[in-house]
Amino acid sequence: FEKRLLADVIPPSDIGVTFDDIGALENVKDTLKELVMLPLQRPELFCKGQLTKPCKGILLFGPPGTGKTMLAKAVATEAGANFINISMSSITSKWFGEGEKYVKAVFSLASKIAPSVIFVDEVDSMLGRRENPGEHEAMRKMKNEFMVNWDGLRTKDTERVLVLAATNRPFDLDEAVIRRLPRRLMVNLPDAANRAKILKVILAKEDLSPEVDFDAVASMTDGYSGSDLKNLCVTAAHRPIKEILEKEKKEQAAALAEGKPPPPLSGSADIRSLNMDDFKYAHERVCASVSSESVNMTELLQWNELYGEGGSRRKKALSYFM
Repeated sequence: FEKRLLADVIPPSDIGVTFDDIGALENVKDTLKELVMLPLQRPELFCKGQLTKPCKGILLFGPPGTGKTMLAKAVATEAGANFINISMSSITSKWFGEGEKYVKAVFSLASKIAPSVIFVDEVDSMLGRRENPGEHEAMRKMKNEFMVNWDGLRTKDTERVLVLAATNRPFDLDEAVIRRLPRRLMVNLPDAANRAKILKVILAKEDLSPEVDFDAVASMTDGYSGSDLKNLCVTAAHRPIKEILEKEKKEQAAALAEGKPPPPLSGSADIRSLNMDDFKYAHERVCASVSSESVNMTELLQWNELYGEGGSRRKKALSYFM
């Protein structure tokens, strides 16, 4: 079973996303470095006493497009740990009872190649609530097998296996899973200063005219997530190319009318640099994909208050338990 999972083990050199490629989220990056990088790189500092053993599970949650998977990619690149990427497709099987064996193989493989990080993206699909009435029995067995191997009778404290989970619906998770993810980090939508940082990272290699003001673009894109900002920059970067194509069309039509040979086609050197008008044009085309007033966002914030790191633990009546 472990041989079939070797395809999901990702060597660090393949991904190529570092922490510098992530614009904002400084506090999340610091926490991840402290929990993941340091125990892997300097284990001698963490062997004094019983309590500083490496953390067993970290949950990254937040609205879509804020960079949860990207943080995991950066962890995979920089930690120097073996990174196992699990999805439902790699551990389910058409035979009844094989899913549990694959789950067990994931953990036994991870402890053989320790230190290792097991990354589960969209964890609510695999480890959702067990009260769900329409759920199949095989899924229930798989969840229980996952939890037993993760923190059960036979697991040793000294194993350096970390489970990193990402989701945008943390309130769908089972309580026993939340218990096994002691550090829960909210990855929120960026504010204006962080949007400017993200834009600087995205536009680092582009040809910009000196009038482009990152702070002005950041202030007009309120409520945009990181991937929305990237789409905005892509749309803005396509505009100079469109202008060149239209100019060529006009020139060719004029040349045909006069009976001259058509002018030569322009190359990449003729493309003008991006200016503020491009961003204003793109801002009309690309809008934010997550509204901050949506039901999902308010539930995320409530869940963060109740269970997340830095939450105030106020027991408000949660809307989705009613």
